[in-house]
Amino acid sequence: MTRVLRVDLTKMRSLTEEMDPLTCERYIGGLGIGARILYDEVAPGISWDDTANHLIFSAGPMNGTIISGSGSFTIVTKGCLTGGATSSQANGYFGAFLRLSGFDAAVLTGAAEDWTYLYIHDGKAELRDARRLVGKDTRVTETLIKEELGGRERDLSVFCIGPAGENLAKFASVVGDGGHVAAHNGVGAVMGSKKLKAVVAARGTGVIEVKEPERLKALNQKMLAISKAETKEYEQGTSFLFAVHIHHGVIPVRNLTTNEFPDYRKLTGEYYRSHFDLTPHPCWRCPLKHCHEIKVTEGPYAGTVADEPEYESFASWGPLIGQEDPGAAIMLSDTVDRLGLDTNEAGWLMAMVMECYEKGILTDSDTDGLKMTWGNVEAAKAMLHKIAGREGLGDILAEGVMRASQKIGKGASELGVYVKKGQAPRSHDHRARWLEILDTATSDCGTIAVGPQRHQEPLSPRCVVETLLKKRVRTFVDSLVVCMFPSATMLNNRTDYLVEMLNLIKGWHYTENDALTTGLRIDNLLRAFNIRHGLTPDLEAPSSRYGSAQVDGPVKAGSVLQHWDSMLAEYYKGMGWDITTGKPLPETLKSLGLDDVAGDLWPESAPGGPSAGKGRDR
Repeated sequence: MTRVLRVDLTKMRSLTEEMDPLTCERYIGGLGIGARILYDEVAPGISWDDTANHLIFSAGPMNGTIISGSGSFTIVTKGCLTGGATSSQANGYFGAFLRLSGFDAAVLTGAAEDWTYLYIHDGKAELRDARRLVGKDTRVTETLIKEELGGRERDLSVFCIGPAGENLAKFASVVGDGGHVAAHNGVGAVMGSKKLKAVVAARGTGVIEVKEPERLKALNQKMLAISKAETKEYEQGTSFLFAVHIHHGVIPVRNLTTNEFPDYRKLTGEYYRSHFDLTPHPCWRCPLKHCHEIKVTEGPYAGTVADEPEYESFASWGPLIGQEDPGAAIMLSDTVDRLGLDTNEAGWLMAMVMECYEKGILTDSDTDGLKMTWGNVEAAKAMLHKIAGREGLGDILAEGVMRASQKIGKGASELGVYVKKGQAPRSHDHRARWLEILDTATSDCGTIAVGPQRHQEPLSPRCVVETLLKKRVRTFVDSLVVCMFPSATMLNNRTDYLVEMLNLIKGWHYTENDALTTGLRIDNLLRAFNIRHGLTPDLEAPSSRYGSAQVDGPVKAGSVLQHWDSMLAEYYKGMGWDITTGKPLPETLKSLGLDDVAGDLWPESAPGGPSAGKGRDR
């Protein structure tokens, strides 16, 4: 039985409904269930800040079980950077606690008259006064709510917005459990538009039914063994990627003006984990030493205590802005989390601002006297606070890289790194890995849909398209919902263990082919949502800087732009989408059981209409 909590913030009331078993089997949970609700209930023309937009916190069948990393959850909404569907995952405890409190998803609509927070516990929901929390950062908010509700530290999972979400910065995030972040496409701004400061789930006493618990336990141990053997992240954190990426031209340096960054070693876990103080900060049921609280012990930021940054935060606040002090990177990463901003968009934004300042496009009069030179850490910190408060230049920058560059003018849009839908990529230099440029540009969830993949020819258009078409497991994983690290799905695309686990939990008879089909069903549903909400192929392209050639470095990759139109057409064709409009073709949708969606996109394909597909490119 899948129980959905529905909360109308305008009317300040809630109700519970049960989702039918067939829908659950077809969409699983997490991203899948969220996508189906979003498509069905958020009509074209509804903007991201409309009270009719939905903010969906969704768990999956693995959450709350003994599976390592099964505390994750998914936020689904219509985002404000792309104006399209959004899926953003966070790890920690919330997904487990939500289910243990009696619900599989919480669907939030409307907007409160004044600031409030939602407290979910014991199979019910309370809306509580949050006015005293306004202006507080995410760490302080989490602490104050836990003090108010009482209990032990790990009895509550709090996910909240900071000042950035309150002020509707378009790349505001939702942060909780001591530094875990649902970051992408402005989910925090959507939450702020509803005057919802936080969503809290108690560690309830509910029992998650598992059909074959002993077999599930044994399989989880096998999965963990594979994960430990495949990566260095448990010894070094994800920052071990610096030592890998530096040789492949993938480190983003000074807004992609160079690929030379020789002093990267102090930003790796090999250095800072042996020099700084670390305290394990694990997620639900995870014995792997990936997450830590970290205390800086040397340099100008000695004494700073924060959540250990992932690679992308170290990249954002290290090479991307032209500085190599790990303590400074940790401080800026903590600042972003406390303010409630996406570290990726914020990093690209700050890098663009610094390049604009160096080139005279921005001056002291624009920045209120802040010297936005490369590597100026304190100026970056001050500007982040301006963005979160929408003060001065920060009001423009709070719109994100693409819109800010357009408003600044004077050639700034030629310097911005973004895709034309409206969002910046993750903090990598994808110019040496074209698959991720294509993935970022064509994804229908506000961030990457497939993720980094091993393939032999990263600059081959044919290889890029073929790989992107074949290796599509992330949507399935995000519907379960489980962390990609202990599940060993970050790079290897294995689903055999996860499919068997799903069957052991639910008593289903899923196959790996079913998992692939389900993922494609959800991907095409998100695609259809975006098409109906205004997506056109011209928006699925990188900015001129994002698609430019590398000028130096170990790869010195050429520009992807000369291949872009043909790559996009081949990708559309391989996905079964119309190569002119990008719409999923009627036969594609119907093969995935999305007949109702085919009727929405192609009315002529409905019974009694003109023959489907006549005159369209295949």
